[in-house]
Amino acid sequence: MTSSKLAIALVLGALASGAAAQELTGTLKKVKELGAITVGHRESSIPFSYLDDKQQPIGYAMDLCMKIVDAVKAELKMPGLQVKLQPVTSSNRIPLLQNGTIDLECGSTTNSVQRQQQVAFGPTYFVINVTAAVKKSSNINSLADLNGKTISTTSGTTSVPLLKAYEKTAHVDVREIYGKDHAESFLLMADDRSAAFVMDDILLAGQIANSRTPEAFRILADSLRQEPYSMMLRKDDPQFKALVDRSVGAVMKSGEIDRIYAKWFTSPIPPKGINLNFPATQPIRDAFANPNDKGV
Repeated sequence: MTSSKLAIALVLGALASGAAAQELTGTLKKVKELGAITVGHRESSIPFSYLDDKQQPIGYAMDLCMKIVDAVKAELKMPGLQVKLQPVTSSNRIPLLQNGTIDLECGSTTNSVQRQQQVAFGPTYFVINVTAAVKKSSNINSLADLNGKTISTTSGTTSVPLLKAYEKTAHVDVREIYGKDHAESFLLMADDRSAAFVMDDILLAGQIANSRTPEAFRILADSLRQEPYSMMLRKDDPQFKALVDRSVGAVMKSGEIDRIYAKWFTSPIPPKGINLNFPATQPIRDAFANPNDKGV
C-alpha cells in the first residue's frame, strides 16, 4: 500500500471509529460517558428487590437486572463498569428514572398502559393478582367485606386507583391510609390501624412470611385485577430497550429463568430462610414462553 493510500485508509478508519462512537444513544451513551450504570432498587419488595441482613439489595428482580448489567458491560466492552445502587420508592421511582438519577428500575413495578406514557418496560417477569391481606380473626372473607372499614396500601402503587374503581362498581366505601413502603403498609394492618392491606398477592405473601406471626394472616381469594411486573427504563430509548429485551428474553428462552424463579419463590430465601412456596402460575409460565412487554 502506498503512503497516500495508507493515509486515506487511516482517515477512513478514524471516521468509521467516530461514527461508531456516535451510534450510541440514550442510556448506553450516558453509561459509556459516565463509566457507571445506576440501578434503582426497592428496600422491602420481598422477594423481588429488598435489603438483606447486610443492607444489600437482593431479590428476583435484582438477579434479572444484573443480567442486563452484564449485557451492558459486554455491549460497551467495559467489564469494569461501575454499578451504583439507588433505593427508590413507589412514589419516586418514575421521576428518578425520568430525570436520569437511575438508569434501570428493578422492583415490583406494574407495567400499565398509563405508565407507558412516561416510561418503557422490559419483558414481563411476573404476573400477580391485586387483592388484600387480612388477619384471620377479622372475619373478612372478601373484598366486599371491606365496606365501611379502613384499608392500608402503599403510596404510588396501582392499588389506589383500582380500589377507587372497585368502590364505585361494588358500592364499597373504605377509608384509605398509606404506608411509604410495603413493610409499613403491612404493619398498619398488623397493628390494627387498618383492617386490610391491599396490594399484589406475592408481595402480601412476602410480608406475611417474614412477619412474626405468619399464621395469623391470610390472603383473600378474590382479585381487583391481574397485572404484569417488569423492570422500568426510560421511554424513547430504542437502543437500550433492545438490549434489555434481548438479554432478559435470552434468560427466559434458555430456561435459566426457571432456576432463578425457583431460587426466590420455592426455596428458602434470606434473611430468615423462609420459603414463600409460590410456584409459577400459568400466566407466569406463559410470559416466560412468550417474552413481551404488554401493559394492562
